[in-house]
Formats: sequence, structure tokens, C-alpha cells
Amino acid sequence: MTKPKQLWATKNSEKNELQQRVEQFMSGQDVMLDHYLFEFDIQASKVHAQGLQRIDILSQTELDQITASLDELLSQFKSGKFVLDQSFEDGHSAIEYFLTEQLGDLGKKIHTGRSRNDQVMVATRLYCKQALVELKQSCIDIAKACLTQAEQNKNSVMPGYTHIQRAVVSSWGLWFASFAESFCDNALLVQQTLDWIDANPLGTAAGYGVNLQLDRDYTTEALGFGRMQINPMYVQNSRGKFELQILMAFKQAMLDIRRLAWDLSLFTSAEFNLVKLPDLFSTGSSIMPNKRNPDTVELMRAQYAKLVGVFNEIESLLSLPSGYQRDLQNTKAPLINGITEALSCLALVPELLSGIDICHRNCEKAIEPAMFATDKAVELAREGVPFRQAYQQLKDNYQDLASRSPNQSLEERVSPGACANLKLSEMANRLENV
Repeated sequence: MTKPKQLWATKNSEKNELQQRVEQFMSGQDVMLDHYLFEFDIQASKVHAQGLQRIDILSQTELDQITASLDELLSQFKSGKFVLDQSFEDGHSAIEYFLTEQLGDLGKKIHTGRSRNDQVMVATRLYCKQALVELKQSCIDIAKACLTQAEQNKNSVMPGYTHIQRAVVSSWGLWFASFAESFCDNALLVQQTLDWIDANPLGTAAGYGVNLQLDRDYTTEALGFGRMQINPMYVQNSRGKFELQILMAFKQAMLDIRRLAWDLSLFTSAEFNLVKLPDLFSTGSSIMPNKRNPDTVELMRAQYAKLVGVFNEIESLLSLPSGYQRDLQNTKAPLINGITEALSCLALVPELLSGIDICHRNCEKAIEPAMFATDKAVELAREGVPFRQAYQQLKDNYQDLASRSPNQSLEERVSPGACANLKLSEMANRLENV
């Protein structure tokens, strides 16, 4: 294949050194990022061609030829025979170039009634839908791993903390169940986000529609969208806006990962020594032979900050008037980088949780008599003593509590959701409904 020219290049244009630098600045990483979008772009191009055939811009024979050529392009791309590299400005022009090389003037018909604006929008939207499906599954997998551990450790004692100070007797069942419910909620939020962005932008061109009776209902159904995004200008104005909402769903999941990772980094320290991580998730020191470091957990903790960074990058560049502006090209890198890194992190979490080794003896040793004070105060209140009076009676007076059993404390914590009433089956049912 000969080296492609820009779509708007003049017949005899030659690139000098300055032109090359300008083009490199304008395209940036775009064509490399389009590796994530290319298959979706090909899918949308096939459906767009079907739409053109439905309004007699293409004949059935022409549609068959274009479809076969796009299938060939997809096959070559997957096998590595077709390389999407810097010789192309972006993936969209690469598709048109391939079709034109194979089919001549017929290949040039593919762009009838569409702009690269709605072309990138539909490919990105399809990519984001798949990313949200993967995020939802990761949330479900993490919730299931937590539910399994909660069931297995519902009677396993651990100290409960507030302000990182020992507070009350708690259980590992309660700890795991807290993250099970949070990731059940995260999965629900992802589904709601998926429903919210499930709108077809294809057929709106550069933001003002076209003078063709495009069958947008057909392309909406053929591409698997739940509804049509109707107004062409809103389609352009939604670029970045939808991306922020998608990243917000990722942020909610990673916010819980940050808290989980914080807990584990504390609990694995010698000062706490409540759990041990699987060897696969820790590393040794380069200089200190005695060290095993929770590096994986610490990097998981850092992922939320990276998501905040890409979210703020997109939010900051959206100070724009209506319609398409080239600034919007710069939403692609932070979106894709945020999604890919978060998904790679989340995929590791179920195995991490399943492999945690709880140091039961150390957990029980960490229980102090003062940690039964709240239970005793509630008992007195149940007997008719005003709670504040019971509170004062027990404050700094824990001698009578030393004989209490941690397991007895857990067994008596019967309020819905508490240690003796975790309602794990109800959480599991919620997860199934999601």
C-alpha cells in the first residue's frame, strides 16, 4: 500500500519539515489511541454502509463489496498484517484509505452523510459501553469474593477501629461484607451509567445533520444502542460530558479500592499484624533482606489519584462554546488511559481478597477490655439506665469487662447488618438483581 495523504491534502502538496512538525503536534498520540477504537470504528462503518444502502446511496452489490472489504480490514488488523501507525492521521482516515485502495471510487462513498466527528463519537461510545460492561463484571466479581470471605469469616474476631484507634469488637465477616455491599452498589451505578450513555450519535455528522434521510432508527438498533441521541449539536456538546460520567463510575469503584488498600496496608504492618498478603502481591526490598512490602496494594491505592487526574484533565478542557472544537481530541487519551489502568487494577482484586491469610490469634490478642464498653452501655440502657448515665458509669471503668468473650460480643450484635446479622444472602440477592 502506498503512503496515505491527509484527506484534505492538495494534489501536489509536499511536506516540509515545519509541516511535518505541525501535523505531528495536531495528531499527537491519536492514531495509537485509535487501536482501542479501531474495531468499533469498523463495526460502525459497516452499519453506516448498511444505512446508505437503505436510502439508495449504495446498491446491494456495493454494500456487499464494502462489507467484505471492512471484514478483511478487521481480519488484517487482528492478525497484525494491517498496521495502524503514524503513517495514518487517525483510525478513521485509515478505514477510508483501505477501502479506497481496495475498491477505488466505491471506497470513497463510505463517508457520504457522516463526519469524522460522529465517526469518533460512535466508536468511542461503543468502546465505553464495553468498558462499562467490564467494569460492572469486575464489581460483581469483587463483591462475590467479599461475600465468600464474609461467609467463611463471619465469626472471626477482629478489632474495629475509628480514628485508627481500637474501638469495639468486630469481625472479619463485617469487614468483608462492607466491601461486598459497596461493590454491589458500584455495579448498580455502572449499570445506571451504561443506560445513561447508551445513545447512538451516528448520523449527526459535524453537528448540524445532513441533507439525506438517514435511517438513524436502523443504525441505532443495528449497533445495539438503547436509544438515538437526537439533536446533532447536543451530540457534539456531549463529547467530554459523557466521558466524565463514565470516569465517575470508575472513580466510585476505585474510591472503594483505595480504602480497601489502605486497610490492608495498615493491617499487614508489624504494628497491626492482622493479615498476610499472598506472596504474589508483595515484593522484597532491594537492600533490606528482612522486608516484604505490600507494593501491589500500594499501587492499587494510588490508582484513584490517577483517575482524579484524567477526570480533571477532561473537565478542565470543556470550557468551550457549542459545537465541535479541536480541543475535544484531547479527551481521548485521558479517557482511554483512565479506563485501561483502572480495569487492569480491578481485575487483580478478587484474587487478592481470596488469598488473604488472616492472623486470627493476633486479631484476638488485639481485643482489650475497654472495647466491650459500648456493648455494656447498651445492655444497661436496655435495662432502663439512661444511656448517658451508663456511658459515664463505664467511662474509664473497665475492670468488670475483662472476663467478657469477643465471640459473645459478636453473637449479641444482632441489629440488621451487624456482626451476628450480616444479611449476606440479601446482599447476594441484590447482586443477582444487578
